[in-house]
Amino acid sequence: MSKVFGFAGENDFCPGGPIYTNHKEQNHFLSISRPVDVYFPLRKRSRISAPFVFTEERFEQKKQASIEVLPDECLFEILRRLPGGDERSACACVSKRWLSLLSNICKDELCSQNESAKTNTQVKSEVEDEGIEGDGYLSRSLEGKKATDIRLAAISVGTASRGGLGKLFIRGSNSSQGVTKVGLRAIARGCPSLKVLSLWNLLSVGDEGLSEIANGCHKLEKLDLSHCPAITDKGLLAIAKSCPNLTDLVIESCTNIGNEGLQAVGQHCTNLKSISIKNCPAIGDQGIAALVSSASNVLTKVKLQALNVTDVSLAVVGHYGKEVADLVLTSLSNVSERGFWVMGNGQGLKKLKSMTVTSCVGLTDTGLEVVGKGCPNLKQLYLHKCPFLSDNGLVSFAKSAESLESLLLEECHRITQIGFFGSLLNCGANLKAASLVNCLGIKDLKLDLPELSPCSSLRSLSIRNCPGFGDGSLALVGKLCPQLQNVELSGLQGVTDAGFLPVLENCEAGLVKVNLSGCVNLSDKVVSVMTEQHGWTLEVLNLDGCRRITDSSLVAIAENCFLLSDLDVSKCATTDSGIAAMARSNQLNLQVLSVSGCSMISDKSFPDLVKLGQTLLGLNVQHCNAIRSSTVDVLVERLWRCDILS
Repeated sequence: MSKVFGFAGENDFCPGGPIYTNHKEQNHFLSISRPVDVYFPLRKRSRISAPFVFTEERFEQKKQASIEVLPDECLFEILRRLPGGDERSACACVSKRWLSLLSNICKDELCSQNESAKTNTQVKSEVEDEGIEGDGYLSRSLEGKKATDIRLAAISVGTASRGGLGKLFIRGSNSSQGVTKVGLRAIARGCPSLKVLSLWNLLSVGDEGLSEIANGCHKLEKLDLSHCPAITDKGLLAIAKSCPNLTDLVIESCTNIGNEGLQAVGQHCTNLKSISIKNCPAIGDQGIAALVSSASNVLTKVKLQALNVTDVSLAVVGHYGKEVADLVLTSLSNVSERGFWVMGNGQGLKKLKSMTVTSCVGLTDTGLEVVGKGCPNLKQLYLHKCPFLSDNGLVSFAKSAESLESLLLEECHRITQIGFFGSLLNCGANLKAASLVNCLGIKDLKLDLPELSPCSSLRSLSIRNCPGFGDGSLALVGKLCPQLQNVELSGLQGVTDAGFLPVLENCEAGLVKVNLSGCVNLSDKVVSVMTEQHGWTLEVLNLDGCRRITDSSLVAIAENCFLLSDLDVSKCATTDSGIAAMARSNQLNLQVLSVSGCSMISDKSFPDLVKLGQTLLGLNVQHCNAIRSSTVDVLVERLWRCDILS
């Protein structure tokens, strides 16, 4: 055993020679000078503890001097003199304390070239770093438990030398360790290039945190505040005064933001182009009026949802919305017919191109007619849950809206077959798309229509979940819409071959996309005629749930549809023979194939699916109970470039 372990401290330690006699233990010692040896035990090195030092005079244990004993002020001065972003990122990994200090260093507090004694290489490196820090093209997103102040501090330090942070999305949770003003302060000081910020469900973020962003991120252009109840008008005022480049503002479910905040935005944000406000009970007519009237020359998109506003707000929009091109009005229960009437007569919505109205009881026949006359450039109209809108209002609107290109009606139950087809005949030569979704008032009627000019401009027709839409209505479609290219008849159990065949026969342009999902009464005859007359143009065909479709349809598709790229025969009566027929076709180039729920397709189709897989990018074999899981595993291996759902 080495003498160091037998030393009692009474005599001179190892006079005149080394302290070890066993040379196997030499690796435990380090000679500093002739009379001094240092013993390093075999253990993990401690950050604080120093080695035992032995001399001829004394035996003592010293503490190493640690940089951690420095106060924050001194360590801050050291860290701000680091030569570049890579060095700052490396130091941020040392401890939370270092990360916190680094994240609180503003860009203008970093030591300049004249203040640091760097080599020429270091100076060049820092200049390059500073040259890219302001670009702000990086994007970061934090969600749930990952949304913490520590992670925001790391983002602040880490993105500085890699192009600068341009977009930040924070989707918080109810965790006690969520984002606070500390995290936003780190972003504000380290990310001056930030242009897009989204704060969602951050219960601990208030005016102080938003004020930090306002003070440090003057380039901010888009701000989304959703479910942040602690933010008030004070925080929004700070943003308005310090972020003149703000163009897009979203405020949703922020209960403490009111009229004063919107007034400040309208006064200071002269570049504001888009505003979306939803479910903010403190916002009323005063705030909306101040904002819209102040930004009348630049505001192009207005979205008002579930607000306590009245006819006054719509009157202001109709008068001052000179540049508004997109208008969305949802769940405005206090707006009456008069509001829509005044808005349409305001002569300010000349540039309006798209309008969406949802769950507004104030939209009546009179209001819609006036809107059509006051908005000569309106191209898209979407009406959802408008219970007091009837056929008369829809037809009157169609006569005045000469520029209309797209019409969508959803859950408007007072609209009947007369109103729908009347609007198609009166919309002019620009209507290209029409949709009916869940309109229970649509029922087949025996209409004796005179010889009318067809709606030759209509290219797309979508009828979904309208149980009364049957063969009689389809017969009218065939007469009035000869240039259809995209047809969607989804969930129409009343449609049969007799109703759909006239559409196929009268369609002159050639069908490109056809969706017949849920039309359980259609048979192979429809597919046969469709492929013969439109196979040269057909690209997408959806027969999901058409239980009368068999292998005969797949044979017709294989023989005629050489441009078909997407085929869905889920829950059809197809078998292995149908798959084999498509595999034998040398000109079929499917990219997406779905046979989900086809219980008669089995392992026998394996080689045919492999052959089809040469062009497939997506294959759905879910709920095909006759295909074993081992077969699916081999398919996944063989068709490695194809996304397979099983």
